[in-house]
Amino acid sequence: MTRRVAILISGRGSNMASLIEAAQAASFPAEIALVLSNRPDAEGLERAKAAGIATLAIDHKAFPDRESFDRVLDAALVEHDIAFICLAGFMRVLTDWFVERWAGRMINIHPSLLPLYRGTQTHRRALADGVLVHGCTVHFVVPELDAGPIIAQAVVPVVPDDTEESLAARVIVQEHQLYPQALRMICDGTARLENGRVMFSRGWDASGTLHSPRDAVRNGSQ
Repeated sequence: MTRRVAILISGRGSNMASLIEAAQAASFPAEIALVLSNRPDAEGLERAKAAGIATLAIDHKAFPDRESFDRVLDAALVEHDIAFICLAGFMRVLTDWFVERWAGRMINIHPSLLPLYRGTQTHRRALADGVLVHGCTVHFVVPELDAGPIIAQAVVPVVPDDTEESLAARVIVQEHQLYPQALRMICDGTARLENGRVMFSRGWDASGTLHSPRDAVRNGSQ
């Protein structure tokens, strides 16, 4: 079954583009049915339109509080018959009401190896701590920020002459590979949220998708 997916963005939609590209494959179990932004001028909306995908802007500034915005957001997703949500640079803190309503059906990609470096400035903090590896994580969204159960991770080495910019550039390459893999996993039922934990039902398939706890870490050193 092909699942209808909405991507939520606030900016240019770099990870959005990788998800759209992956979903064009006939074997991919998801259809990117909607790209939605809280910023009407988000560059990613035009990129999505160019790909023939429905777009919608709901300006959060028009609402008196977060829950009012979230309820309109939820109504729009229901209207478009959305099964799963991918957050891709969506710069809004969602209310507990919204997160709990979409529990197990909303994922996010974060530029660190969670639980390390929740929040912002992850590359700068990793370099300041002198870590040898860094990376990115796809996780289910829960009310606590960047604390949801992990679906998959990708690891990159930190080299001696790294800057914040060079490290970020290597991590984003892995993000663009990892996020579509994680979306495939939740849409085909390989990964699912049960009692607050991610459960994996199969191993590797013919496409090379990461499908088990041990396999859900990609080495991005090459």
